[in-house]
Amino acid sequence: MKIKKCILLIIIALIPLLEAKPPEVTPKDVQKKVKEIFKAHVTYKKMTNELMARVLKNYIEEIDATKTYLMKSEIDQWLEPSDELLNKMISDFKNNNYSSFEEIHALLNKAIARRNHIEATLEKSAIIKDVKAEDLKEDVWPNDLDELSNKLLKVRSLQQQAAEKFNEETIDNFFQRIKKRRLNHETELIGSSDEEQKKIILSYFLKSFATALDTHTNYFTPSEASQFMIHVQQRLFGIGAQLRDSLNGFSIVRILDNGPASKGNKLKINDKIVAVDNEPVVGMDITEAVELIRGEKGTKVLLTILRETQDQTSEKINVELTRGEVVLEESRLESSLEPFADGVIAHLSLFSFYQDPKSSSASDIKKAIQDIQKNHNLKGIVLDLRNNSGGLLPQAVSVTGLFITKGIVVSIKDNSGKVQHLRDTDGKMSWDGPLVVLVNRASASAAEIVAQTLKDYGRAIVVGDEHTFGKGTFQTFTLDAAHDGRVNPQGEYKVTRGMYYTVSGKSPQLVGVKSDIEVPGLLSQLDIGEEFAKYPLQNDEIDPHFEDDLSDIPILHRHQIGKLYKHNLQEKLDIYTRYIDKLKQNSKIRIDGNKTFQNFLKEVKEKKFDSSAIEAFGQSDLQLQETFSIIKDLIFLMQLNEKPFT
Repeated sequence: MKIKKCILLIIIALIPLLEAKPPEVTPKDVQKKVKEIFKAHVTYKKMTNELMARVLKNYIEEIDATKTYLMKSEIDQWLEPSDELLNKMISDFKNNNYSSFEEIHALLNKAIARRNHIEATLEKSAIIKDVKAEDLKEDVWPNDLDELSNKLLKVRSLQQQAAEKFNEETIDNFFQRIKKRRLNHETELIGSSDEEQKKIILSYFLKSFATALDTHTNYFTPSEASQFMIHVQQRLFGIGAQLRDSLNGFSIVRILDNGPASKGNKLKINDKIVAVDNEPVVGMDITEAVELIRGEKGTKVLLTILRETQDQTSEKINVELTRGEVVLEESRLESSLEPFADGVIAHLSLFSFYQDPKSSSASDIKKAIQDIQKNHNLKGIVLDLRNNSGGLLPQAVSVTGLFITKGIVVSIKDNSGKVQHLRDTDGKMSWDGPLVVLVNRASASAAEIVAQTLKDYGRAIVVGDEHTFGKGTFQTFTLDAAHDGRVNPQGEYKVTRGMYYTVSGKSPQLVGVKSDIEVPGLLSQLDIGEEFAKYPLQNDEIDPHFEDDLSDIPILHRHQIGKLYKHNLQEKLDIYTRYIDKLKQNSKIRIDGNKTFQNFLKEVKEKKFDSSAIEAFGQSDLQLQETFSIIKDLIFLMQLNEKPFT
């Protein structure tokens, strides 16, 4: 699934945004940054024909992301470059010569002029009726002028459909604003002077180069670096909704728990925002829309939305929200209890792996388990890592350590090939009983480490979607505390430095963690994950390390540490192995016989994710309910196995 540009409407007030102007880079600066990135990257160390071909394709997609300026016939020589051209471009690059990219940009200048001429013609053309956003999802460049004009007319027709919800005066202003935004964007693409255009070309080269290495390596302009820091700060102000640009408005694809958008059920999934404080946003860049929606905590914002009705039409609704603080941790940890026999099953939902001066994911889980044990007979735990995209690696180690004695949790191989092991060393388990880890396709990175390591040691059964996201790499970012939060005017970069491996030597990279028992959820049929990334790094394995020889510890300290550490190491268990087949069989019988679950699976397979379907099925969380049934079966079978027979 090709996902359109999305952004989370949660904006921090701590770091001021820089003006969106090109970075202060020269050809020598570009060479320096490229060398730094190559030196740090886990796989690629020099420019090759393969990489340069990727850079070319990325560059064209960067300058014409909507594929509404250039035509395929104009760019074929760069999309399908010959070895001769690539060799020349590599030679030019080594000599600080970017003439090929300047040539592409010159073509863009002409394409912009052509687009403006077409747009002027389309203003007098009759719109196409019943155009849907899906009609424009084909991500290809037009073959000729007719295809380009038709594509632009479809875009205008979509915008017209949204505009018709406003009065005539507003419609006129609506299209004037769209035109103004397009012209401003075009100015940003080509610059206001030859000198500025050279900087723009170099910045787009850096962006195209970084993403050619792998999907997680990125170059950020100063304003983008500020936005990235906003994301990692975790304390933000806005409405708490994730949007997708749908050409004729911004569709709500996710509403954060406990955020302003979630209160009062005023907004729903698939609602389309078309105006903010009576300012139409159709045709606006998604970051511009965010600028209108964000604001001071406690202030009001009026959203005009279009909501589909049962008869496939749409109604216009005005929704007023009070802006507030949105904590990305989404309560971080939520716990609930499921009664079972003479006790309870704990459901612990962990949304991220976090740590601050007040709390951490491991300490919060430990406390939750202790509190439950004080008041209830705890029979089993479901550790819910669905939609957990990761976080701090040491916390992944600590959370795993709550369920094992001692041992290696994760190993890191960096860009030099050196392997370092991260261990749990305290020897204390918070829970040694039945444990199920619930995952989905959005469980990634640190969440995959916890799930796979607990599975490796035989301490948990993994349940959920067929596999998790598949991110087994780690990155470092150049902007850190040493900069005092100040962004380099030449830009910053994030680079993939190495790969993660669990104690079995497996990396989740590209393949994810396989569920022992598959219970499909809402995301199970979506093309989500590393395997769908543009240039993913390949999977890799190292030797298993269940027998920890402390080989990564300096030899002078190895003996001393070994005496304390090697006592009570976690053994590789097979306590669940005998039950897996029966648990699978029981689960299949339940799912096959559950009409609600079967209807849900049909919706999922057909990818019909309208808001009413999500709400209807989400009320009971069928994936979680079946997971409860699985752990109840597990507890029963384990108890049955322990009872003597006469």
